[in-house]
Amino acid sequence: MTEIVTRLTGDARFASRLRGIYSVCSAHPWVIEASMRQALDDGTPLLLESTSNQVNQYGGYTGMQPADFVRFVHGIADSVGFPRASLLLGGDHLGPNAWSNRPADEAMDHADAPIEAYAAAGFRKLHLDTSMRCADDPPRLSDEVVARRAARLCAVAEKAAGRAGLRERPVYIVGTEVPVPGGASEALSAVEATSPRAALDTVAVHRAAWHACGLDASWQRVVGLVVQPGVDFDHTKVVDYDASSARELSHILEDLPDMVFEAHSTDYQKPEALSALVRDGFAILKVGPGATFALREALCALADIEDELVAADARSDLRAVVERVMLEKPTNWEKYYHGSEQEKRLLRTFSYSDRIRYYWADPAVGAATRKLVSNLERVDISENLISRYLPNQYWPRRRGLIDGSPMSLIFGKVREVIGMYAAACRK
Repeated sequence: MTEIVTRLTGDARFASRLRGIYSVCSAHPWVIEASMRQALDDGTPLLLESTSNQVNQYGGYTGMQPADFVRFVHGIADSVGFPRASLLLGGDHLGPNAWSNRPADEAMDHADAPIEAYAAAGFRKLHLDTSMRCADDPPRLSDEVVARRAARLCAVAEKAAGRAGLRERPVYIVGTEVPVPGGASEALSAVEATSPRAALDTVAVHRAAWHACGLDASWQRVVGLVVQPGVDFDHTKVVDYDASSARELSHILEDLPDMVFEAHSTDYQKPEALSALVRDGFAILKVGPGATFALREALCALADIEDELVAADARSDLRAVVERVMLEKPTNWEKYYHGSEQEKRLLRTFSYSDRIRYYWADPAVGAATRKLVSNLERVDISENLISRYLPNQYWPRRRGLIDGSPMSLIFGKVREVIGMYAAACRK
């Protein structure tokens, strides 16, 4: 792992302190800032990733293209005092996923543009995800097709990085057993770990595809393989990591000395499970909905505190505003949440898949969120109210580690999650 961290960061000093690296997949500025504050305190680099749905050539659901995202993140880093040199940017699930309802040739043509833009903008780590079927594909893609499409995207990225004159070329993540972005939409009881043979075959077929495209030099920068360690989550349950089920899979890294495993959908795993994953070779841990889930918990708790401290006619009514907007604009949740009206109401707020995260940038929701914070900045949030509604922030407040302002409570709540990943990755 030391060599992989060095290749990602370009700085061996970081590698001496880390046995793994976590990747925060979020475009929310408060999650990003909380992550930077955690990395600053730890003295480590920070890997931030945006997905092809969040950021692409059309703006994605954030309205940002890759170069916009770079400027956005750099602006936050500068305001926090986080050194840009310690910031690593990645592109997650780059491939035809956003256009998979179209024929494969058309979907891949669309997929070329974001990978080109990500590479040209200087994103350091690119996850090439061509594992999903397109409209005219068979029900299950062969590894050869997945690898051939991934090699095509790698070639596009290499040319873009060359034209941009980048000193450091991207490193790549590949794989065919890629969990659904954002967690499973169906109920889960167990998740089978990738078999060792399947993992080795995946590497071999990708290496052959790179060779066929004249990308042997680029293959040296394929540093990670996405495999399924047997973890995932659905709307209400988490499938926990069982080291015994992934033991044989971990052993194949002895035959892949230049690679590590990248573990997706590790959100909501126990702290000891995160440490075990890193120990077993899953040295890149991805967290996405788990961080925004914590953000939502903080905001809902602050809305409850607002109800205690602020007159009814001056409140933000954040939760009611979010519910109204989600009902008015159901595109981002209605395909995923099922059941009775009561069940869907609970899922809209509390689901582990956290599709509420798509709504924080909505103008009405954003205005209500700002009003909530503004209202609570004008009052004193007493320690006993923090104990009632944000109990994990109570002792940090008592010890003076946070000041009890609404933003310190939000950052503290998000850092509960990020801190577990940071602890798992430290030596």
